[in-house]
Amino acid sequence: MMLDDDRSPGRGATVEAELKGLVRGRVHASGDDGYEQARTVWNGSVDHHPAAVVHCADAEDVRAALATARRCGVPVSVRGGGCDWAGRAIREGGVVLDLSAMRGVRIDPGTSVAEIDGGVLAGELLDAAAAHGLATAAGAVRSVGMTGMALAGGYGGLIGRFGLTLDNLLSADLVLADGSRVVAGPDDETDLWWALRGGGGNFGVVTSARFRLHPLGLVIGGIVMYPAEQAPQVLRGYQEIIAAAPDELTVMAGFLTGPGGLPIVFVAPTWSGDLDTGQVAVDPLTKLGTPVMSALQPMPYPELLHMFDAGSAPGNGNALNTRWLPALTEDAITALTEAALTRTSPRSLLMVHHFHGAATRVSSDATAFAVRRPHLLTEIIAVWAPGEEADQHRSWIADVSASLAPGALPGGYPNILDPANIERTRLGFGGNLERLLAVKRRYDPDHVFSAVAALH
Repeated sequence: MMLDDDRSPGRGATVEAELKGLVRGRVHASGDDGYEQARTVWNGSVDHHPAAVVHCADAEDVRAALATARRCGVPVSVRGGGCDWAGRAIREGGVVLDLSAMRGVRIDPGTSVAEIDGGVLAGELLDAAAAHGLATAAGAVRSVGMTGMALAGGYGGLIGRFGLTLDNLLSADLVLADGSRVVAGPDDETDLWWALRGGGGNFGVVTSARFRLHPLGLVIGGIVMYPAEQAPQVLRGYQEIIAAAPDELTVMAGFLTGPGGLPIVFVAPTWSGDLDTGQVAVDPLTKLGTPVMSALQPMPYPELLHMFDAGSAPGNGNALNTRWLPALTEDAITALTEAALTRTSPRSLLMVHHFHGAATRVSSDATAFAVRRPHLLTEIIAVWAPGEEADQHRSWIADVSASLAPGALPGGYPNILDPANIERTRLGFGGNLERLLAVKRRYDPDHVFSAVAALH
């Protein structure tokens, strides 16, 4: 089914009026009750004013709204979980295809497959899978859109055992820029299938997707906090542990605000294997220094993802940057420690994600996501109170990123890079860039979808 739509009420109407008479889902335009909430995303510093927000009820609403926007010459964007910090999901003056009402989750325990609609959050999928003793690789928080995360990569506590989130994506249903509906998978639209896994939301709107599930009981997880002055010895010990970690042990580290408002360095393991073996494996993480708090215990995997709920709460101002580090060298440890001590807001934090195990045993050209060597994804996250001036916090991010640059791998993770940083984004795709650009030209030659500007 292509873009011409016999349900159109006429080309003379505004795009908002056309949409309101066309789709099953609700449409919010400027001045409507609910418009302000509809245009709000997780990052409180994003203040974009779209022409209309279409709360799509199903794939046909997506197709019809897309057709109308294109016919009216209005740009489009796609909102899944609404956690895109850069605000790309809410296009200024555009039509937002909001998938937040498309939240169905269907678990087939016999085949260990989950089918989800395009607006499902990670926590919703994990809760449904856990009811059957199953799980899939997800990120570090529950509130992120599962599909958007999978299209970019998806670092999390199960990465060592089950790979990136995108490594567990089995197939996806899409509405393309020309209005056609396709299924991309290992046997269908194979170039598109390759590009989706790491190329981001640049080729169409994913209205549903299927994920591989894995048997998983309790995991051992939690957090151990140390005073910031112990950071060098803690991070040295952390590097030694992760360098020899089995697939079942993935450990996040970083800096946040601890008891008393002081910066602390933390380690946060996820052990996904035998619990007795796991207790022995995580114990050294409690002895890297003198902890101010240690809370590691068996728990359901979905519960573990509540750990950073407070830090991911919506409404604050946020800005992010990232560096891929091959390891925590002495220079990197010094840079991160200095960054923690000079942060411009007690809400700001640094996160170090551990990439190893199963995720590294995928060829760099098997998916668009190219960086398959062991490494550490470092997130530099500035968080400030609503209404507070942002310049000093953005400067802090730039300084930290620059201090880590000399020892970093080329490029960066597109979900965390500034969309304007085209050069680093392109470098992140490595040898996959030319193929990715060719797929973009084939499926979206008019650049209707622009989640990653580097692919234009």
